Amino acid sequence: MLDRAPDVSDDPAGEVAALTAVQRRIDHPSVVRAARAMSFFGEHAAGWIALGAAGAALDRPRRRQWVTATAGVVAAHGTSIVVKRVVRRPRPHDPRVAVHVGTPSRLSFPSSHATSTTAAAVLFGGLLGRPGAVLPTVPAMALSRLVLGVHYPTDVLAGSALGVACALGARRLIARGSVGRWRTA
Repeated sequence: MLDRAPDVSDDPAGEVAALTAVQRRIDHPSVVRAARAMSFFGEHAAGWIALGAAGAALDRPRRRQWVTATAGVVAAHGTSIVVKRVVRRPRPHDPRVAVHVGTPSRLSFPSSHATSTTAAAVLFGGLLGRPGAVLPTVPAMALSRLVLGVHYPTDVLAGSALGVACALGARRLIARGSVGRWRTA
């Protein structure tokens, strides 16, 4: 525990305070286990890539759209990594923040998990014709990154915004007819 009261100047944007507030409210072993499972699923967008590949294999009439949507998720993930390397914001490192999982990098902004999850929700939801069914994964993944103590709130918000931008870019390519069409929300 802390032996001194947190100094607001140590957290000028209130991000550590927000992060620790989330952790205090929902830090329970079952929540942490679920967050770790989500982290594993979203690592390097692997779970979303696997779901996209399954969609391409199972939905033969729209295979091209599934492949394009999956490529959009991969592009979103790659874009987040590029932004991370440009911004170079370190992950939370404060004694008030409990870190519950290891990470492949020390860079925090934006959250690649939030980016690829949002892109997958928008793109795969459009293919399924039920975008609302997939959208709850976005706040769940974003929240899991806070529960695990590996991102600040603005990391996950920026990641989600980047995921939407990448998904809309992929949809534009599809709308032009160069890679197929699908029903979108």
